[in-house]
Amino acid sequence: MEKIVRQALLYDFYGELLTEHQKSIYSDIVLNDLSYSEVARAEGISRQGVFDLVKRCDKILEEYESKLLLVEKFLDTKERVSRIHELATELKKMTDQQIELQEKINEIEAISKAIYESY
Repeated sequence: MEKIVRQALLYDFYGELLTEHQKSIYSDIVLNDLSYSEVARAEGISRQGVFDLVKRCDKILEEYESKLLLVEKFLDTKERVSRIHELATELKKMTDQQIELQEKINEIEAISKAIYESY
């Protein structure tokens, strides 16, 4: 996964656990795509200070993810829902193919059961 996308996902899930100062700087860099220099000028700190804070926030957010796995579960659920959608689309196209229909129904049941049991 592209680094910036991962950072944005981690921030979406765990950003509220950062301090206001960390959130402000991290969101400017990651979400608002400002440069380290722009943020440093706006905050009255050094470019290196901004860089270090972003690096520290990355580490904090990754630690939360390693313990809680919310992003991993979200991405897994997203993939499963996408597969359910694909299966539903395929089922609409089927007419007399009962064997394939049963296989698709079984797969839908297995996916939905896995989602249900994962929570």
